[in-house]
Amino acid sequence: MKLKLVRGAVIGLAALVAGCATNDGMVSSGVDVTRFHLGHEPARGTISVEPVYASQAGSFEFHRFANAVERELTRLGWQVSRGNARSEQVALVRVSQGAREGARRSGISIGIGGGGYLGGGFGVGTGIQVPIGGWRPNMIVTTELAVRLQRRSDGTAIWEGRAQMDARGNSPLANAANAVDRLAAALFQGFPGESGRTIRVP
Repeated sequence: MKLKLVRGAVIGLAALVAGCATNDGMVSSGVDVTRFHLGHEPARGTISVEPVYASQAGSFEFHRFANAVERELTRLGWQVSRGNARSEQVALVRVSQGAREGARRSGISIGIGGGGYLGGGFGVGTGIQVPIGGWRPNMIVTTELAVRLQRRSDGTAIWEGRAQMDARGNSPLANAANAVDRLAAALFQGFPGESGRTIRVP
């Protein structure tokens, strides 16, 4: 009987390890999401998705990031018109990546009225700077998506949020475009979300 119990425990442990190994190389079990808003649903209308840094507007990389954000805004009822400089609403997007070797992630979150997520630095800079040859397998790559919905006329924020996740350097989710697809879905899940609280989205 004891032998059977021990054997069962070993099989259970092996299954648990196998399950972790098939988790796309993920380090964390989900996406950390923080959102800030003024306590009411923003009015829907025409909105343009644009990068925080105008020089990135025509890049293939930003096109892929914008697609993910536009998909979610369309699902929520906005009429997306990319590059429409006359739209009253604009979604400013910033994507950043950083890498470390086992160190814990840390940072300061600032909400509406305090500068927001988009002005702060993160990781290796304001854009994606993957080393030549790619991330090393033993590295932990953190990808962050920050989005700010604001009125174009006066720059007033009506909603903003940040989604962040970790992946191993050899995981498909260490690729920024792959990660942003997941980050955008998590960021806008349950929109507008609870203001000022960080949650974990599976």
